Amino acid sequence: MHERVMEEGGASAEGLIVAVEQMVRYVRRSARTGGLSPAASSALGRLGRDGPYRLTDLARAERVSQPNMTQLVTRMERAGLVRRVADASDGRGVLVEITDTGLTVFGQRRAERARALEELVEEMAGPEQEAVRIALPALARAIENRHSDHP
Repeated sequence: MHERVMEEGGASAEGLIVAVEQMVRYVRRSARTGGLSPAASSALGRLGRDGPYRLTDLARAERVSQPNMTQLVTRMERAGLVRRVADASDGRGVLVEITDTGLTVFGQRRAERARALEELVEEMAGPEQEAVRIALPALARAIENRHSDHP
């Protein structure tokens, strides 16, 4: 069993990372729509949030090899979740974009994860709920600021 996340006077960095890892695993497992692998779910989510990507850029963003991303995109294409389209800015290039079906699956998976997180938060005492509702958006802002500072 893990040590308590909270120590006297607050959470240690180690305790916080254990809590974040547990939360992320729990929330990710709660998304069942589409029966996607973690890699497919992540790539579909990126395309749903950010729009079309060149295959090489998608592979880089997802931190996988281009051959692995090519196989993943082919499987998602066969499932009707994404499609390859010509890059209007470069006639030789191809973009991978999410389809309407993919957007539906992406939205349903996001809703499933949100419900799972909401259920966890609802099990907490009032002050803990408030702390989570303040802390998680603050962490998201810090991450966003870090990304905008370090392209």
